[in-house]
Amino acid sequence: MAKGVTLRDVAALAGVSSRTVSNVVNGYAPVAEATRARVQQAVDELGYRPNVLARNLASGRSGQIAVVVPYLDTPYFAELLQGIIRAARVRGYNVLIDQTDGDAEHEKLFLTRGSQQLLFDGVIFSPLGLAQSDLSERDASLPLVVLGERVSDGNFDHIGIDDVAASREATEHLLGLGRRRVAAVGDQPYRTGEAAQLRTRGYRLAHERAGVPVREEYVISTPRFNRSDGATAMAHLLDLEEPPDAVFCYSDLIALGALHTLAARGLRVPEDVAIVGYDDIEDARYANPPVTTVSPAKEMIAETAVERLLKRIGSSAPVPGMEIRAPHRLIPRASTMGRRTPTPDTTDGP
Repeated sequence: MAKGVTLRDVAALAGVSSRTVSNVVNGYAPVAEATRARVQQAVDELGYRPNVLARNLASGRSGQIAVVVPYLDTPYFAELLQGIIRAARVRGYNVLIDQTDGDAEHEKLFLTRGSQQLLFDGVIFSPLGLAQSDLSERDASLPLVVLGERVSDGNFDHIGIDDVAASREATEHLLGLGRRRVAAVGDQPYRTGEAAQLRTRGYRLAHERAGVPVREEYVISTPRFNRSDGATAMAHLLDLEEPPDAVFCYSDLIALGALHTLAARGLRVPEDVAIVGYDDIEDARYANPPVTTVSPAKEMIAETAVERLLKRIGSSAPVPGMEIRAPHRLIPRASTMGRRTPTPDTTDGP
């Protein structure tokens, strides 16, 4: 932080009140997006950082938040964590990270022990081993923001994208290219597989709208959304009597595994089999070919999660839970569209 930079300096540069700067930095109250952006620009320009020690001594808080995710080796969570850490740091908070491996008992510890027994003031939580009903057993005094597919019970905030709509759009993209044997890889038809089930619902809805029957042998379950699952599932699909001509993968990692198997079998993408992924991780952009994918607004999810959690931490009264829908978009790339030959530039003449 630049020496001597104060909250008032930020307020003067941004042309707002000190209270508004405090609300933006700490996430304690809603601020118009244009105002928040102006304050953030002033914070970055001046290098301002809150006096965390003084604030924590006055409030009795730790100045730390926990982020609990299933896996740290999954690029989607790694990229999301980077955004959360940036958003928390500018507000003067440190981030503690825990990997649960989807273990239900471990995940329950973060919901039932209470923040006073732990070293953080609140939790941003992406559960995998817990079902929706398990969240109702949490310690009500613990500020909580949930990511993913579990919806709010009115006492915590939930942030996620519309998985059904996103998966429908991904499948419609393939059907719209004339593919009629579209497989889906990543279904998880069990109690805690809500995310996968929503994506399967979107896949089926796209077929229904297009009037194309779903072939059940094309709907493949996987234990995780990783590369090896995608490679194994793609091998199984290629061994069918009539293999698919397109595959909607429930993660980019599954798509990367599928690409590996297709290359090993000597098949071309997208000429023989078109591939769509999900998550828009960096590896998918640099794959060969680059993977068409559903891109969730990860930065917006991270920023909103921190803002809502700090609002809960800073409030002396219960804060009603919110359902926040983050935007998404389909990004077409070469795994479905093929490599386009650049048009010769003839504007300069001979």
